[in-house]
Amino acid sequence: MYDVIVVGAGHAGIEACLAPARVGLKTLLITSHFENAGQMPCNTAIGGPAKGIIVREVDALGGQMGKSADACYTQMKMLNTAKGPGVQALRAQEDKKKYPRYMQQVLRDQDHLDIVESMVEDLVVENGICKGVILEDGRVFEGKTTILTTGTYLKAEILVGATKTPSGPDNERYSKYLSGKLANLGFRIQRLKTGTPPRVAADTIDYSKTEVQPGTNAKLAFSYETTTFIPVEEQDTCWLTYTNETIHKLILDNLDKSSMYSGIVKGIGPRYCPSIEDKVVKFRDKERHQIFLEPESREMNSIYVQGFSTSMPHEIQDKMVHALPGLENCKILKYAYAIEYDAIDPLQLKPSLETKVVENLFTAGQINGTSGYEEAAGQGMIAGINAIHKVRGEKPLILRRDEAYLGVLIDDLVTKGTKEPYRMLTSRAEYRLLLRHDNADTRLRKYGHQVGLVSDALYQQYLDKMARIEGEIERLKTIRFTPKDENINNLLESIGSTRLKEGISAKELIQRPEVSYNLIKDYIGETDLTEEEQTRVNINIKYKGYIDKTLRQVEKMRSMEEKEIPADIDYHKIINLSLEAREKLLKVRPVTVAQASRISGINPADISVLLIYLKSEYGE
Repeated sequence: MYDVIVVGAGHAGIEACLAPARVGLKTLLITSHFENAGQMPCNTAIGGPAKGIIVREVDALGGQMGKSADACYTQMKMLNTAKGPGVQALRAQEDKKKYPRYMQQVLRDQDHLDIVESMVEDLVVENGICKGVILEDGRVFEGKTTILTTGTYLKAEILVGATKTPSGPDNERYSKYLSGKLANLGFRIQRLKTGTPPRVAADTIDYSKTEVQPGTNAKLAFSYETTTFIPVEEQDTCWLTYTNETIHKLILDNLDKSSMYSGIVKGIGPRYCPSIEDKVVKFRDKERHQIFLEPESREMNSIYVQGFSTSMPHEIQDKMVHALPGLENCKILKYAYAIEYDAIDPLQLKPSLETKVVENLFTAGQINGTSGYEEAAGQGMIAGINAIHKVRGEKPLILRRDEAYLGVLIDDLVTKGTKEPYRMLTSRAEYRLLLRHDNADTRLRKYGHQVGLVSDALYQQYLDKMARIEGEIERLKTIRFTPKDENINNLLESIGSTRLKEGISAKELIQRPEVSYNLIKDYIGETDLTEEEQTRVNINIKYKGYIDKTLRQVEKMRSMEEKEIPADIDYHKIINLSLEAREKLLKVRPVTVAQASRISGINPADISVLLIYLKSEYGE
């Protein structure tokens, strides 16, 4: 009897199994091929807009992805540095060979974690409760909770041109029967599609026709525990090239040969990570599209052609790739392909990621309709934590939209559902100024500590750090500059700022748009703060007004977030609800009134009716 059984060893499965094992629960990880654990079948990058912040959130909760990414990167870059802190995020090029090896060693070294190589074909379900899993060889493993993290393997099919081949990513084994078993249990199954671009030989590219894309010259990391950094001059370089009229004409002339447009595709592809065919068709006014050339591994002579996903036949891909500037004479190592797979309707999930259909069964990652390694890892982390709470008989961890991108992601899934692979975007978060790269620990460290994934020592380090940051802000209030201070006035003139006309504190000076903590460091005395802590001081001072305004907006919604809806509520008894609202509420079964208000098709009048009913039937 296991406390937690996890099916699948991708990015979701790894976080889902490590969390319970690390708090001492007896955990089982089942994967069809352990050497594929933690692999990166598509892009060899981790992070990006919003996604990089999810990795920080996983780390703040006590997860693994950030630590592994910091140990295996070849380039680290902070995106959107010209914009405000609410949209800045890390993105790292990872070594495709090193990263999965590192993750597999982490799994092998983990206490309380057993690993079995096999394919799960069915679940043991009695009276609506999941009791374990059944393997392809007939073995049965019993578990108090089970987490499915099956990725793109459920009835997977590879699509190239007019051909459709049953297969998992990279010609791996796929799951033939499990999605059918889920359908028999009452799960609504939907068909989704994603894809991957070609890979070309690195030494056959003419880089003189491309633009260099270096990393960021700063000490950057996903994990709050990382203390070693690779100097930017020792990091790998990426390059930028563009599509052109020749490529666009090739695509438009051969659309009928693309899997996407020939009619053989049943699944819906990702809107925000489209194939090159989709880009050319939907944005015909664009003369060119960006294509990034990214090294896959220091052990491979392989470049990932990012932004060039396609399901065209190989002979058309040849012409398309060789029409890219710099790739005219390149050797194609691996052709692009699309992949279709089964997923469940996420409206059948609770915010804890436990399913509404079967008790004690959780799902995480692409089976829930999402795309991306980061979204998968984040869901795996939450599913793992809530499996822990379920085993312990404790209340689940439900992150709010103002607490984490993970809160936004899961809330979107369980209230709105998705008909295409869901991708986390900065624009989806209405409180993004609160959900920054720098402050994931402030938002989430306490939850990791409460569940036992963040040690007392690490939590104390966090508390000490916050004390240093607050202490420095207080110190800056006591440092004064006057109009007679020529050094500071000369500095201000050099950056286009006005000279001082009256006395001002260092804290007030940093509030000027053109002034930063880093700029005046030489004028405020020595500090023992790290670069990250100095950045936090700067943000907390400079954006305090905006942050306080956002917090007031959050407080207005807080009462709605705290008004829980009884699980057994009978929406048919709420007479004045609109028909559409009643249907949506019955389908989604929201946990709180705030969650109900975010369901598509429910208007404020319906929420008012619901509130009146709750008060009359259940009191305050």
